[in-house]
Amino acid sequence: MDVQINISQIAIWEKPVLCYEFSNRSCQKFVYPLETRILLYILFSISSIVTIIGNLLVIITVIHFKQLHTPTNYLILSLAVADLLVGGVVMPPSMLRSIETCWYLGDLFCKIHSSLDVTLCTASILNLCIISLDRYYAICHPFQYQSKMTSLATLVMIIICWSVSAALGFGMIFMELNILGIEDFYYENVDCDGKWCHIFFSHGPAVVTSLFSFCVPGLIIIGIYSRIYMAARNQARSISLQLNQLRRVYPSEGTHCRAQKATITIAIVVGVFLVCWTPFFLCNIMNPFIGYTTPSNWGNI
Repeated sequence: MDVQINISQIAIWEKPVLCYEFSNRSCQKFVYPLETRILLYILFSISSIVTIIGNLLVIITVIHFKQLHTPTNYLILSLAVADLLVGGVVMPPSMLRSIETCWYLGDLFCKIHSSLDVTLCTASILNLCIISLDRYYAICHPFQYQSKMTSLATLVMIIICWSVSAALGFGMIFMELNILGIEDFYYENVDCDGKWCHIFFSHGPAVVTSLFSFCVPGLIIIGIYSRIYMAARNQARSISLQLNQLRRVYPSEGTHCRAQKATITIAIVVGVFLVCWTPFFLCNIMNPFIGYTTPSNWGNI
């Protein structure tokens, strides 16, 4: 009996149906077993809700408490906004697309969704890049920190971060720069009614987008935190010996310790972020060079 059930489930998975039965240009649809679909909806929904609630709490906390109105927390607020929008705007349509294996929300919303996906993911890593710079001055140059990382400087960096991210995301998708050079191949072999609405890249855009959205910022972050680690280790003894003399003029030991703890926490978050995103961007770069053989649902993992 169990064998028969398993065989029937495999048959359902392997048998393609159409997203739009009465369209000559319809994409094929793969139907998951009902139990699998329910489980996926639950997992995706929990992930989206946790993302929304967690980042919403961060936003409310930073806005509500005036003592948290600092340049560092403004950067964390910007990061939380990006992640909140990912959980509330990007993840639900992605959930529907991934589980139903078809896109039923129209071509225009597909472009908007893809643009927001690129914009928000790029904004997240650029915000992390700016946060690492903030931590660098807080740890390596604590006496220059207040003059370098002012509220105005932080605001300017946040505006630049979001502007660059939006230009990359919306500019690339709506101008169709992502399929530059392979337009005929795309419209003949990929484009169809109910298409997956995953972002399709030609060789050049795949490399450029991955470099600007992940590789370059990621290397900068790794370089900065490596410099912070080395500086913190080398300066630990000298700070301890000179603390009594510096206390009257410069930040206290408590301030420096808090800065170090904040840096360690953020470094862990950044490390997890980079580890999680590295396989995706490696796949994104390699896919055009290996004949687009990567499964379409890879990006949803």
